[in-house]
Amino acid sequence: MITEMKNDRNDVLCYTREPQEDIIYANKLAYSMHLAYSGDGERYEALNHNSGVLFAKATDNEDGTMNPKSLKNPYLFQLADGTFAVVAVRTEHDGQPDEQSKGSVLLFTSSDLLQYNEIGLIDLKGDTYVQDIACSYDAAADTYVMHWTDENGSSYRNVMVDLLHLSGASAPEQAEALALPSVSADIEGIVPRNVISVSPEIAHRLVRRLTVPTNVAVQVPEQVTAASVEELNAVRATAVYSDGTTAGKSVAWQAAGVNWSAPGTYRVSGTVHQDRYAFPTMEHRADPNIAKWNGRYYFIATNDADHNKTLYIRESDTISGLVDAAESLILDTETYDHIKGLLWAPELHSIEGNLYIFHAATTGEFFYEECHVMKLREGGNPTVAADWSEPMRVVKKDGSYLCEAGKVISLDMTVIQLNGECYAAWSERQFLPVDIGAWIYIAKIDPKEPWRLISDPVLLSKPDYGWANNHTFVDEGPFVIIRDKKLFMTISSALVDATYCVGLLTIDTNADLLNPASWTKTNYPLLTSRSVEGEYGPGHNSYVTDEHGVIWNVYHGRPGVSAPRCSGLRRVHFDIDGYPVLDLTEDKDLNPALTAVSIEVVVK
Repeated sequence: MITEMKNDRNDVLCYTREPQEDIIYANKLAYSMHLAYSGDGERYEALNHNSGVLFAKATDNEDGTMNPKSLKNPYLFQLADGTFAVVAVRTEHDGQPDEQSKGSVLLFTSSDLLQYNEIGLIDLKGDTYVQDIACSYDAAADTYVMHWTDENGSSYRNVMVDLLHLSGASAPEQAEALALPSVSADIEGIVPRNVISVSPEIAHRLVRRLTVPTNVAVQVPEQVTAASVEELNAVRATAVYSDGTTAGKSVAWQAAGVNWSAPGTYRVSGTVHQDRYAFPTMEHRADPNIAKWNGRYYFIATNDADHNKTLYIRESDTISGLVDAAESLILDTETYDHIKGLLWAPELHSIEGNLYIFHAATTGEFFYEECHVMKLREGGNPTVAADWSEPMRVVKKDGSYLCEAGKVISLDMTVIQLNGECYAAWSERQFLPVDIGAWIYIAKIDPKEPWRLISDPVLLSKPDYGWANNHTFVDEGPFVIIRDKKLFMTISSALVDATYCVGLLTIDTNADLLNPASWTKTNYPLLTSRSVEGEYGPGHNSYVTDEHGVIWNVYHGRPGVSAPRCSGLRRVHFDIDGYPVLDLTEDKDLNPALTAVSIEVVVK
């Protein structure tokens, strides 16, 4: 098993893939760097669901539009200091030659093969397109040697003392033909490139971060002292996973044989419990959100069944009870003159003891879609429409509307409460004078009137990677998890079809959320159509914590490539570095063969 890591060798193969049907694995996805691991130098296993981990960024135009890019022929190597670098041929998004990259190759650096920095184009001082590239460090000369082939089949060498000095390559000299060692791997669509050997520490972390773990053991205490069945039921099991991580699980203890009035020792059996939600969980419901309010759980979502003309809410004592709970209408397109359609992405948020719904709506046409906020009256019932205020359009700190309706739309507003401050993050898309795509912004808001910004909007993310501008340029659907001094913001990208996927932005909780430089954007998506079999275009996540402290991913996806959007629920796991794992399916979360447990109960 790949995650056991008891190997004499630790080889990493980089490769690209042959494109498939556009809706399945388009050029923008295939033309990226993928990684595979081998412990014996012969058998390679694809990491990250055989999906790319390194993508070329789009380039920017003066009018705000972007030019999507891809990469071919990546070459992975180690730098003099032991860290890593990748050189690759940057192309247009479809793999055709990129005029801006003529005579150059794209350089990336990485300390761990998980997070990469795009440094820029190295000028090889040629006047033809680079077709292939390799690079090696010459320790004796303390230089880097670039070996490349141009579009005419001619090969050259350049020498560089400092790779980060992008214009510092020597003049190209004729060289022998570039030929990489042949690599064979049984991986779908693989276009292999080169192999490097890495340390056990790098391999250990890389494989565990890019492989979904599986449950390999379940542990319970050998003995517990309890005075009641309630105390016994508080004893939880610990599920252990193949990467060494753990998760707590409830246990249904069979305590009928325990006499709580008679001191003694009893052997009690139990069954480890797992909440399971079949997908689709709620049909024709997209952009789903679950929140806890006054001890009860509420579900709200975009209603695709009626073309987004209504918002319904469900109420239950438990998350599982929401699946079959009755729906109550709380907003439609008939009640208010300024709310006439596209009721999108509602989210419930409690701020200073008050409950709000953040949602988008239009006065009529799509180009007038804007963020709104509704407030529940004091003592109100979330399932009663009359207890909610009229939707209020979000305004900037000067009182003007957040966006100029008809030119710029806003949607998917979420709330972040951290260190005594309240923030909103949302997606905004300018259509006029040119369509620049949907970008993620953040600002502080007034907790007393959370539809009012109290700081200027700050750009956090735009769809500059191929997975984010696949079929359309979109970053949207921000929502956060705050855990262990890290704030994780998941975003959803690409078109809302089977190409939809989930990306990640990360920041330390003590950092300035309004400083874009404090955020780190992961180069590859966390959740795609390749993550979980039978779930296409997963995204627009929100998260809810249950009564046991377990965090649940509430998302939508499609049960077929062209099937309708439906809601799903899956437990959020956390990997060896504490990052969220969104594709740990129920069968990997708990092995049915390990659910029978027993414990010695001492009654005093």
